[in-house]
Amino acid sequence: MGSAPASDDVYLRPGVQTAVKLLVVGHFAVGKTTFVGALSEIRPLRTEEIMTEAGALVDDLAGTTDKTTTTVALDFGRLTLNDSLVLYLFGTPGQQRFSELWQDMTHGALGALVLADTRRLGESFEFMGVLEELGLPYAVALNDFDDASAYGLAEVREALDLLPSTPLVRCDARDPVSSTEALITLVEYLLTRTGDLEHA
Repeated sequence: MGSAPASDDVYLRPGVQTAVKLLVVGHFAVGKTTFVGALSEIRPLRTEEIMTEAGALVDDLAGTTDKTTTTVALDFGRLTLNDSLVLYLFGTPGQQRFSELWQDMTHGALGALVLADTRRLGESFEFMGVLEELGLPYAVALNDFDDASAYGLAEVREALDLLPSTPLVRCDARDPVSSTEALITLVEYLLTRTGDLEHA
């Protein structure tokens, strides 16, 4: 499944009253660029570079044999959820050497969607830990890769030691419908937290 077609209209709808900054975070090669690209109604801004042999010395490429590019700054996209609410999506780089950069990107964000991969589930802890330290609420979306082992959400929740209130859903980052549903889960969660979106 490919990315959703980007609209030629780069302007917001006249009735939009609230703009919300959300992060899409997760470890290297978990699907953040694909996720933002699948959802953005405008042509997404990407800062991908060709991976080099030098990068292989510092990045864990296990399970990513088909990956040839990597995000070095951010991915940016926009999604209008309804007539009054627009979401600005910031996909962060996943390599540890860019951790300060993506932590800086949390300023002004109301929440984050953590993409996780059952093949490398342990690598999600660092990102969730930083979000918790910063007090930024998040939901977790399990990106289903074709060659990943099938685990129930209850097993994944236990493995990630998630609070009962933290949303956990499955998604296919390539699929706009599935990705939208994951993002809506995050937005609904933020709405339960003292009306965060109403005060954006």
